[in-house]
Amino acid sequence: MNLRHALCAATALGLVSAAGASADTLTIATVNNGDMIRMQSLSSEFTDATGIALEWVILEENILRQRVTQDIATRGGQFDVMTIGMYETPIWAERGWLVSLDDLPESYDIDDILPAMRAGLSFEDSLYAAPFYGESSMVMYRTDLMEAAGLEMPDAPTWDDIATAAAAMTDRDNNINGICMRGRAGWGENMAFITTVANSFGARWFDEDWNAQLDSPEWLEAVTFYNDLLQNYGPPGAANNGFNENLTLFQQGRCGMWLDATVAASFVTNPNDSTVADHVGFALAPNKDGMEKRANWLWAWALAIPAGTQQEAAAMEFINWATSKEYLELVAEREGWANVPPGSRTSLYENPSYAEVPFAEMTLQSINAADPNNPTVDPVPYVGIQYVAIPEWAGIGTSAGQEFSAMVAGQLTPEQALARAQALVTD
Repeated sequence: MNLRHALCAATALGLVSAAGASADTLTIATVNNGDMIRMQSLSSEFTDATGIALEWVILEENILRQRVTQDIATRGGQFDVMTIGMYETPIWAERGWLVSLDDLPESYDIDDILPAMRAGLSFEDSLYAAPFYGESSMVMYRTDLMEAAGLEMPDAPTWDDIATAAAAMTDRDNNINGICMRGRAGWGENMAFITTVANSFGARWFDEDWNAQLDSPEWLEAVTFYNDLLQNYGPPGAANNGFNENLTLFQQGRCGMWLDATVAASFVTNPNDSTVADHVGFALAPNKDGMEKRANWLWAWALAIPAGTQQEAAAMEFINWATSKEYLELVAEREGWANVPPGSRTSLYENPSYAEVPFAEMTLQSINAADPNNPTVDPVPYVGIQYVAIPEWAGIGTSAGQEFSAMVAGQLTPEQALARAQALVTD
């Protein structure tokens, strides 16, 4: 897209205005995931069309959360646009820390946002963060290794299916690990994953009277199963691996399976980056045999405007551009439909071109299967699947995540990790 076409598209989006022609500069904090890095590489289109300069602060996931939380809570004003998620958005909106996105132009088509994403990023029926991409979680697996093992992955596997496949695909002599999963400590890293495993085994963080439940048999069974998978079939140093580390391992052909975010599908199937791009299959997140709940989550990395910014109008213009239908078309034009940020808009999944992407249907199916209002087998007083939607969760999840990461590193048994986590949560 040349400058003339960019200006025409921006005009149609309502991006070019008298204010947009000024020398505004936005500081944007975002996570170092591939889709966000791609957004940065394409952002000259926005600057050319509007005259608004952009300064990028791209951070690892845990660091990003610490920085933006500290900044917004103290009204530090370091950032004009923040990348946040479904956990932070309603809590921060209730506290008056975020700018409502009700002023997005009609052409933005807010009704096109997938209902699950819009609900999770709203407070009192107003949108406070716009989804850059949405995700659930699923199984990504090597079809060639499954075939060599004489196995077939079900579309809706159980944890027993996963354990059987992990054992069959593990080949230490050739540096192939049967399974890769998150082990790095963090409420949005290992605890996001472990919580979904616990949900699928019938565990819950709190009972209906807000009593911590990590001393339950269900938690012990879930955590023991997770730890055994990593100890027996996972990669060395799994306690240090988060999303990006496991992505690299899978792309290098060192994981038979990877259980993680659906957004990873475009990266593991991209032949420019992945050595196994032609041998990747997809399945729903597992459940325990006989249990209804699957180990899938619901999340969106979304763009929001902190209430303390002095650049609110320009920030609104940027969000309008970066999360629009037109941005999706720009990515498709430059890099193909498979690399478009997924999970945000209904129209994307109605697009015949996108329907041909091999993981599109499984991603949408996984998102639609996630129910944050009923995340567990037994009733709970909280909302959220891979997190508990209370302000204290960030501290709880961070502290508990350190115990479970120590367990994966071999420093604690599952029983010891759970006892410590139970005490932390109770305190």
